Amino acid sequence: MSGPHEGDKSAGFSGLILGSIAIFVIVFAIVRLTNAKYAGEHGAAHEAAPAASAPAATAH
Repeated sequence: MSGPHEGDKSAGFSGLILGSIAIFVIVFAIVRLTNAKYAGEHGAAHEAAPAASAPAATAH
């Protein structure tokens, strides 16, 4: 078994940072694609709800 080499720590931190960035980009892309797919459904439900639940106007 050999001991740790000098470049092991910098390689480990580089992999950690690059891996974190890669995971963030993948998750961000998935969220954007999912939001784009369901954007029409939210808009249709959102427009219908206030019309049905709007209180009647009363004259004073």
